[in-house]
Amino acid sequence: MAMSRVAALLGTFLLAATSVPAGAANPFEKNFWMSGPRYDGVLPPCEHTYVLERIQERFSSKEYRFWNSDLKIVGFQDIRETAFRPWAAQTIPRRFCSAVVLTSDGVRRPLHYSIAEDMGMIGANWGVEWCVTGTDRNWAYNPGCTMAQP
Repeated sequence: MAMSRVAALLGTFLLAATSVPAGAANPFEKNFWMSGPRYDGVLPPCEHTYVLERIQERFSSKEYRFWNSDLKIVGFQDIRETAFRPWAAQTIPRRFCSAVVLTSDGVRRPLHYSIAEDMGMIGANWGVEWCVTGTDRNWAYNPGCTMAQP
């Protein structure tokens, strides 16, 4: 008799737990990777200050640390979105952008970058991947930064 009550209670609990509508992942799920990815698709615009400063900082750091160069990005022009979530709906949401950067040597170069949801440090914030055409010395996005585009 007690076992049937426990079974009925457990069945009711399972039914209630599975009938909840799907939503965005809560902080517990994001931090401990409990159940599958649920993305909101909320990403900053291409001209967001955080994104542009991140690209500037990482560009100068890469140039100095790996290529012994003092090259820096001193300005951005013609910032525009080229694609938003261009792939299947289940993939990580990404915003693809392009711009023209002015570097400290006085040359204007094309910049291609993407902003991805939960792809920052330990998945805590946005991730930013970028490529400045003509400075991709390790060919990570070769040929000519086309692999940084959608």
